[in-house]
Amino acid sequence: MKQVSSALNRSAQSPGVTRSTLRLAASMVGLLVSASALAQTSGIRREMIQQGDLSVPGFQVIQARAELAPGVAAGRHTHPGEEVTVMLEGELVLEIAGQPPRKVKAGEAFIIPAGVPHDARNEGSTPTRLLGTWIVEKGKPMASPAP
Repeated sequence: MKQVSSALNRSAQSPGVTRSTLRLAASMVGLLVSASALAQTSGIRREMIQQGDLSVPGFQVIQARAELAPGVAAGRHTHPGEEVTVMLEGELVLEIAGQPPRKVKAGEAFIIPAGVPHDARNEGSTPTRLLGTWIVEKGKPMASPAP
């Protein structure tokens, strides 16, 4: 990222390059880095079930099945809305910021508040399968990496 920043600074001194062009380029680089970080998670399979508008203006529901292979973590991230998940098979360790880690087993459920960093990892020897429902703001990324 430092290389991108110094290249942008050099470009700022070039004739015909405006500050708004540079800001746009920097934003696009940031979006690409964020998207590739989330998209490259190997060992996680997702299957969209449904997505649709809600009666609350500006919000939508997204529902998907997910499978985490043994030893795989989702990676620390946030959502622009609530997550409600039911464990279908297996178990995972759930880490929600401000709470102690806990094991969640098949048949159990959890809720993650909007914007709260969290991670889930399968420490077992079999795949973990779950059904997630997200009620999120339209037009925002479904998930964003969290420190």
